[in-house]
Amino acid sequence: MSRYLRFLPQKLFRYLTVAVLIAATSFFYVSLTANTSDAEIADLADSTKEMTIGKKDAPLTIIEYASLGCSHCAKFHQETYPILKKDYIDTGKVKFIFRDFPLGTPALAATMIARCSGPKRYFGFVEMFFRSQTQWSHAENPLEALSKVARLGGMPPIDVQACMRDQKLLEYIQLQKKHAYEEDGINSTPYFVIGTEKLSGGVPYNQLKVIIERELNRIK
Repeated sequence: MSRYLRFLPQKLFRYLTVAVLIAATSFFYVSLTANTSDAEIADLADSTKEMTIGKKDAPLTIIEYASLGCSHCAKFHQETYPILKKDYIDTGKVKFIFRDFPLGTPALAATMIARCSGPKRYFGFVEMFFRSQTQWSHAENPLEALSKVARLGGMPPIDVQACMRDQKLLEYIQLQKKHAYEEDGINSTPYFVIGTEKLSGGVPYNQLKVIIERELNRIK
């Protein structure tokens, strides 16, 4: 579905984005009725941090805009990211920034849960949601399916419910997505910014490696 978004007029795209978010909010509040006073989730300062992995002073930064419900994003994280991490992130050559660009209500819910887990567990939840994507993205009750996955990561249902009620976190994700679209022109996922290079769509590791090496040589 994401590949068709680039052809929508700007006003229509904004309308659809707002409509999805309104639907998401309604879905969350109708679905959740349990007492969440004892829940333990990341506070707003932690849940809204820029999510990065790798050395802070790495010479090259890669930014990925992704939706947890995007099949091409899941494929990248299952097949390409582990090699990228081993060759460039773990060796201190690349700092990797993951920016959420949720497409659809289930992906928005997954994004909120991952961020509510906190910076230390965030990437673990991202990978877990990508691996189980086919289970929750097409489920009759996506939130219930996401809650089951989250529980495997150590987040009980009461925490998921509290997370879904975090209006400020929802607004933050909403604002970041709007900024990515209006300021950076992001309208599909996955989307990569590798130094001075910008790429849209799934990128094979061999192609990614050529671009990374070129960018590293450029900044030497």
